[in-house]
Amino acid sequence: MGRNVKIGGRVLRDAVVGISMLALGLLIAAKLEKDNRRLLAGRFIAVDGDTLVLDGERLRLEGIDAPELGQTCRVAGRAIACGEAARRRLGLWAEKSALSCSGGERDRYDRLLVRCTVGDADVNAAMVREGHAVAYGDYGREEAQARRQRVGLWAGEFQRPDDWRREHQPSEATEAGEVEPIARFWAFLRRVLGVN
Repeated sequence: MGRNVKIGGRVLRDAVVGISMLALGLLIAAKLEKDNRRLLAGRFIAVDGDTLVLDGERLRLEGIDAPELGQTCRVAGRAIACGEAARRRLGLWAEKSALSCSGGERDRYDRLLVRCTVGDADVNAAMVREGHAVAYGDYGREEAQARRQRVGLWAGEFQRPDDWRREHQPSEATEAGEVEPIARFWAFLRRVLGVN
């Protein structure tokens, strides 16, 4: 019996040490990622509802997915150009001189993934909360709020942007489908570690 207690204690100790080492490694990785973040400011241009350009560099708003420019939605039986509406709304944010974005990672299309703010306002969250974009790994609470309030996309019928791309842009949809689980995992990990 004494031998079983020693073995059980050793296994528990090894498990605690292993988990601690994993947690330490994740914290170090998160810290290094945060140190690689760039702060961007200047004259932004909205390409669509989740992409900006600054000095020729394409920036993708992280954690959200907006309708594509050619995408339409239905509100009260009428077709609405919801992709264009999302671009216009992001364009209004881009016109503000206080807009700044920060990011460190790139997506598979070499766009810098960014989180943008105007003062204390989180632009990425606002785009989802106002119903101009859906949550894509982050901003689930904002999407639930927009859905409850039936604003933007949620005021009528629409196809989620990734589903729309799959039907209308097959090659991009295949690649986007491969990225989605990874993007959601990193977003989850950032939330758990408290790193944005």
